[in-house]
This record gives sequence, structure tokens and C-alpha cells, in this order.
Amino acid sequence: MARGDLTDEQWMRLEAVLPPLPVMGRRPRDRRQVFDGIWWRARTGSPWRDVPKRYGPWETLYSVFRRWQIDGAWASVLEKLQVKADAAGHIEWEVSVDSTICRVHQHAAGARKRGTTNPGRTRPDGLASEPDDHAIGRSRGGLTTKIHLAVDSSFQVLAAAVTAGQRGDAPLFAELMNRIRVPRPGSGRPRTQPVHVLADRAYSSRAIREYLRRRQIPHTIPEKRDQVRNRFHRGSSGGRPPVFDREKYKLRHKIENRIGLLKQVRGIATRYDKLAVRYEATIQLALIRQAL
Repeated sequence: MARGDLTDEQWMRLEAVLPPLPVMGRRPRDRRQVFDGIWWRARTGSPWRDVPKRYGPWETLYSVFRRWQIDGAWASVLEKLQVKADAAGHIEWEVSVDSTICRVHQHAAGARKRGTTNPGRTRPDGLASEPDDHAIGRSRGGLTTKIHLAVDSSFQVLAAAVTAGQRGDAPLFAELMNRIRVPRPGSGRPRTQPVHVLADRAYSSRAIREYLRRRQIPHTIPEKRDQVRNRFHRGSSGGRPPVFDREKYKLRHKIENRIGLLKQVRGIATRYDKLAVRYEATIQLALIRQAL
């Protein structure tokens, strides 16, 4: 067994949530071998053509990775693992929100900037959400992509999104919160409501506080210095300062730890995927592998 490959116990847990095998057609290659090969590429950040031959043809690995991204299989597997974790009581629902910036390799910057790759055709569902800028931005640090995460206090990643590196954190907060959706094992609505939200000053805005208040979600978000100064200058018309629990805020370090764990995967710390949906699938793959 090569370093990083699944153990027998991990494969049994993964096999239980993989999509079913096709009934018709040629029998597919050993799926354990294929998954290990796809994970090797993400873990090392190597080109697909450099995947070792012990995992099979690289064309097969890329074909499966691409097909499962388009079909939503990576997202489905990750959701099933979240359902099992929630049923076992491993999700604590005290959610921290933050983002991290990742460098974009020059090989990831060659995709067409506008329109579909096949003009005149409709994109498949797995490509319909691809942004025109492919979530690649340019700043003083060069080409970058930003990963937005919502992590609970037990290090479970409940939602993730990617944007261009220069995008702000606050504008994506509501979308990130709306992506939190963990179905129940039996019947009933999926769980979408955290019991508490922690975030840093980047998320200190009236719109975000109103959004959380409307959903009746308690939150711990420090004010920005200019907001404190403006409220002070307005006197009594400035209103009361928002409640801030300093001891509670210390728990936000868990999302920083989770970001560090995620960026140990070289294919995430440096983006090599040209399409944003492929890069998001690589993130889902890493979360699946780390959850096993």
C-alpha cells in the first residue's frame, strides 16, 4: 500500500456511500484503485499525466473525477458522510465562518473567460454554475482564488464556496450560510440552522447582523474600529453596541486550524484546476478523504 492510499477500514466506509455501479456496459476499473489515484493527484498537486501507473491510466482517473463532478457525485458522497456524522452526534452546530486565499498556478489560468466552452450548446448541470471569471482574481500577489468555509466546533466543514481572490468575505456570507444543509437520516427537513455563529471583523456589517437576527441565530462578531468610532461620534443616536462575548470568540480558532489542515493538500493550497467547479470538486474530495 502506497502512502496516502485508503486502508481496508476506510475503503469500507467510503464504499458504503459511493454511487451505485452502472447496470449495463463494460465493468469499470477497481474503484478503490481509481479513488486512490485521484487522491494521489490532489494530495501531491501533480499533473494528471504524472499519476503513477499503479493506479491505472491517467485518462481513466481524470474521466471519473470529471464525470463525478458533473453528476454531483462528490457533493453527494460528502453529504452522506455529513448525515452519518450528524446522526452519530459528531456535528455540534456551533459554526465559525472564514476564508483563505490560495495561489493559482499559471497552468490554471488558460480557460476561456466568457461564454461556454462549446458556443451554442447548453452546459451540463455540473458546469452551469461555472462563473465567467472561473473564480480567479488578480491582486498584488498575482492570481488567487479564495475559499470560503463554514466549520462547526468539531471541525466538520458544513459548507464551502470558491470566489476570485479579491472578493470580499461579507458579500458571500448569506450564500455560504444557505449552503449549510445536512439531511436527516430518516424523514424530516434537512438541518440548516446553526445554534451559534462566530466570525471575525470582516463579517461585521449591518446586513449580516440583520440576516442572523431574522433567522434567530445568536452570533459573536466583533465590530470594526471605524464602526465603533462612528457610533461613538453619533452619541445616543448611534445605538447600543452589539453584544460581544470575548471568551466565546476564542473558539473561532478552530476554523483556522481546519483551514490549515485543508491546505496540507497541495492541490488545494495551490490551485491547478482551470475550472472553478473542478477546484470545488477537489475541495470536496479532500474533505471526503479527511472524513474517513
